[in-house]
Amino acid sequence: MTSISPFLWFNGQAEQAAEFYVSIFPNSRMLNVARYPEGGPAPAGSAMSVSFVLDGLEIQGLNAGPQFPFTEAISFFVQVNTQKEVDQLWDQLTSNGGQPGQCGWLKDQFGLSWQVVPTTLGQLLNDPDPARAGRVMATMMGQTKIIIADLRASAAAE
Repeated sequence: MTSISPFLWFNGQAEQAAEFYVSIFPNSRMLNVARYPEGGPAPAGSAMSVSFVLDGLEIQGLNAGPQFPFTEAISFFVQVNTQKEVDQLWDQLTSNGGQPGQCGWLKDQFGLSWQVVPTTLGQLLNDPDPARAGRVMATMMGQTKIIIADLRASAAAE
């Protein structure tokens, strides 16, 4: 049987990142931390790789150095139902040095990109009235964190 999971390259913070992510998302847990042995390329006992589950998705992390930093070309898309969930995840993921981006995107303290997107956004962007969908798109393009009430107001505007 084939199994596919994301594999993330960290610059020495894989264990801290995994513990942080597991603390945020339900149905999440640490699976394994493999440590560098004596004579390895990093200090003996430091985390070499981590396996963890985020809301049912198994993820692998490797501490391998600064050669390949994260970019926005890869992000985790988190779809939520309420503004409370948007606010909570946004606040948690941008804490401790994370950075807000545009249209619901952000970078966490480890440099990993996330999209925190309410289901309402997709519903409104798929409105059969192109003018309504266009107003919602324009509103979203001006937002950092997605604000559902603003999206609904722009959809309802004439």
